[in-house]
Amino acid sequence: MKFQIKNQFLEATFNTLGAELISLKSAEKEYMWEGNPEFWSKHSPILFPIIGELKNGIYLFEGKEYRLPRHGFTREKEFEVVEQSDNSIVFSLKSDSETLKVYPFHFELQIEYILVENKLEVHYKVENRSQEKMYFSIGGHPAFALPENFGNYSLLFETDNDLKFTALENNLLLEKTQNLEVENNKLPLNYQLFEKDALVFKNHQIDSITIQENGHNILKVSFEKFPDLGIWTKMNAPFICIEPWFGHADGVRTTQNLEEKAGIQILKEHEVFNSLFTIEIF
Repeated sequence: MKFQIKNQFLEATFNTLGAELISLKSAEKEYMWEGNPEFWSKHSPILFPIIGELKNGIYLFEGKEYRLPRHGFTREKEFEVVEQSDNSIVFSLKSDSETLKVYPFHFELQIEYILVENKLEVHYKVENRSQEKMYFSIGGHPAFALPENFGNYSLLFETDNDLKFTALENNLLLEKTQNLEVENNKLPLNYQLFEKDALVFKNHQIDSITIQENGHNILKVSFEKFPDLGIWTKMNAPFICIEPWFGHADGVRTTQNLEEKAGIQILKEHEVFNSLFTIEIF
């Protein structure tokens, strides 16, 4: 089912499948990728309880082997709408017999979207309902429409620091980092950047990214508390994904033990995790 929220500046549409943001538009413009399956059928999936790929598709926990698909199972699950107002909506997903087969923790995941003037706030809330520690990753995967020539667009970083990214090989993170060459904090977009899949930035290097078209700001994604980030598109696709994460894909040398997974988050019994990122429209 689809639900909408709106204010005087923006209108947002969501699907209960995956609690996915599928449209964010002003009176003049649509900002989200349309989901054309010729390139990629999603719009802005929620990634949980893992991000990216597991080595050989499996992880180990307490001596048992579990299998999860890339980015976890959340994007294929129906969420329940538990609250809604004109400008906000809350989706909920709880563990069940099917999730417990592949992820042995009792949890509730809530996704809250709030429109505040020209911004959309995306709130994540994870509650551990298990009687033990819970291990998880969570993140966003919003794809923003770039309808003009791809070379007309740039990414603006609000940092003077040198940026280092990790590349993927067979969907696993390599150990060696590479420098991202930017000039005046700006990265002109070209498809060659993404020939080997996403660029992955770890260790709190970036707090926000602004998308520019011909030097003019279009939108800004802010994610100050998120330690990891992916930037991705597909060859010749008219979109760019800016993906704030708590966690990332397995590295090539992973032990595959969930407790030792790089970037994993840990919740104690009945503890709650909260985070948010924002999408600001100019």
